[in-house]
Amino acid sequence: MSIVVVAAVIVAPGGRVLAAQRAEPAALAGGWEFPGGKVDPGESEPQALVRECREELGVEIAVGERVGGDWPLAEGYVMRVWLCSLLSGRPEAKEHLALRWLGPGEYYDVEWLGADLPIMKTVENLLLRD
Repeated sequence: MSIVVVAAVIVAPGGRVLAAQRAEPAALAGGWEFPGGKVDPGESEPQALVRECREELGVEIAVGERVGGDWPLAEGYVMRVWLCSLLSGRPEAKEHLALRWLGPGEYYDVEWLGADLPIMKTVENLLLRD
């Protein structure tokens, strides 16, 4: 059985998405990802997304459309991803090295982690469709 990790693609007006630079572990530090984390026992995946964004970014989000199916990660982990929007707060890097809003034409200006790069490509296609 896979361990589920959830990730939030927070989309702002103009098709901007929030990227977060990992602080740890050392093997991933400096790479860029979508914020999120593990689902705790007894919580739904959307509840985990809301909690993780509150803890990591200090914001409240609304969880929207799921992006793709299960995205494989290393060692028995799987990532599930949702498009989200900000309800309140301004994202702060509480657990990351940095945060960056990326607009159309800037989506690949950061070095995405291997697991997050195909997600960004899928999200780009979804945002361009709208």
